Amino acid sequence: MGDISKDINSRFPNQKVKAMLNIIFTANWITNYQKEFFKDFGISPQQYNILRILKGATEPLSVQMIKDRMIERSPNATRLMDKLCAKLLIERLASEFDRRVVKIAITTKGLALLNDIPNDLNKELLQNLTETEAAQLSDLLDKMR
Repeated sequence: MGDISKDINSRFPNQKVKAMLNIIFTANWITNYQKEFFKDFGISPQQYNILRILKGATEPLSVQMIKDRMIERSPNATRLMDKLCAKLLIERLASEFDRRVVKIAITTKGLALLNDIPNDLNKELLQNLTETEAAQLSDLLDKMR
């Protein structure tokens, strides 16, 4: 089991400082793990998030709606979508009523890619937590925000 004090060879003035640094350190650890995981699929974690949002939608979504639903709010969401479009994983649909309105939809190729990605991609990250501990952690993070 990890120990932030040992992992970064530091001591902390109090438990709140230690907790904050642990959250930041752990967030970076998760991000790096996911970047490596998604490399094999040719997408980033943020692009995966966009694909999942579109897969779960009942209709094509505006860029703003996608941005609002993203876990990691990204100022470059449009650029991320440009890359997904270039890979033919999503498509832009122009409105027949208003040329300024563009909706985004996942393509068959995008759905196929999502089907190739294991559903338990974060299982290894959470293997040391019980369901009760995971719920407690989630509740504490909610409380913090």
